[in-house]
Amino acid sequence: MRYLIIDDEHIAHKIIMEYCEMLPHMKLQKNCYNALEAIEYLNTHTVDLIFLDLNMPKLKGFDFLKTLSAPPKVIVTTAYSEFALEGFELSVLDYLLKPFSFERFLKAINKVTDRLETPKKIMTNAVKEKNKNSAERIFLRQNKSYIQLEVNSILYIEAARNYTKIISKDETIMIREKVSDILELLPDNDFIQVHKSFAVATKYIKKIEGNRIHIDGHIIPIGKLFKANLNKILK
Repeated sequence: MRYLIIDDEHIAHKIIMEYCEMLPHMKLQKNCYNALEAIEYLNTHTVDLIFLDLNMPKLKGFDFLKTLSAPPKVIVTTAYSEFALEGFELSVLDYLLKPFSFERFLKAINKVTDRLETPKKIMTNAVKEKNKNSAERIFLRQNKSYIQLEVNSILYIEAARNYTKIISKDETIMIREKVSDILELLPDNDFIQVHKSFAVATKYIKKIEGNRIHIDGHIIPIGKLFKANLNKILK
């Protein structure tokens, strides 16, 4: 993912670059310290993503954004929360308030990755869904490393005390996150929570028998409070 940083503070560039260096698919194209410098660069170059500060000299961040006829994906990085609504009106994908953690940064990158990998041309719903599922990936933090996982391979998710297990076709990953936090990274229509400790990929459900779900040799319990979620897909 080719990215551009537009910020008048050197420390902001340093933090974003350090975060991006932890992700193998991120490639820095240029550091711009004002919007005019970025306009000049974008006249002859193309990027996939812009990290955009708002309060800059000469030309403010959103004013710069309005000059672009076909802007790339944009993540705002700013210390000012009051401009968030205007940002989303300009189709900004995420709004990071400084200082932001790597976990919050990674969540924003996952949003961009999902958008970039969604097919741009109009297709039938079946083909579109197939392409989307085969392309989507997320990064998960395990101890001091980050593991890239294909969403399409996930069978189910299980809460295990202070950890969450992601069981895929090929491996089991244990991370220190809540099930709800993982579900926020995943397509809403592809995963449902069926128990306070379990969420499943609907397409891998082989059989529902009483209060149990069978998935690829695994048996998942169904909680009383979550039966309504299953009723939605059964209809």
